[in-house]
Amino acid sequence: MYYSTDYSSPIGKMLIASDGEAICGVWFYGQKHFPSTDFIVNDDLAIFKKVANWLDEYFNGKNPKVNFKLKPHGSQFRRRVWKILSEIPYGETKTYGEIASMISPTMSAQAVGVAVGHNPISIIVPCHRVLGKDGKLTGYAGGIDRKISLLKLEHIDF
Repeated sequence: MYYSTDYSSPIGKMLIASDGEAICGVWFYGQKHFPSTDFIVNDDLAIFKKVANWLDEYFNGKNPKVNFKLKPHGSQFRRRVWKILSEIPYGETKTYGEIASMISPTMSAQAVGVAVGHNPISIIVPCHRVLGKDGKLTGYAGGIDRKISLLKLEHIDF
């Protein structure tokens, strides 16, 4: 059983999902790969309050620590990529190629890009910190304008 609540961010309304113990998803409404699952709306879960506080701090220019459990659903490969994303420090970036080389010398940057694009926990698992070859700005499931806003919030040059 999955629960949800909405969050109004400065760059758009978001859906937060949980299994009751961990966060399984954070999406912008209308983004690519938005879940088609029906959730039970429950605005009172303690974990939702923690995530909302985290997002409030983040959007106020702070670098909050994640003090709640994350449980993104995906293949072993995708979860490995998402773990690497979680380790990209606030205010820093990596390229798809750099992430690919962390996994294997023969790993495809495109395969990493697909995994990054399917990240179900936006912002908290910072897929917006991934850039293309030579630091070029690339797509974002939540929309390129949002990616630009998030990078600027963290004072990242691109």
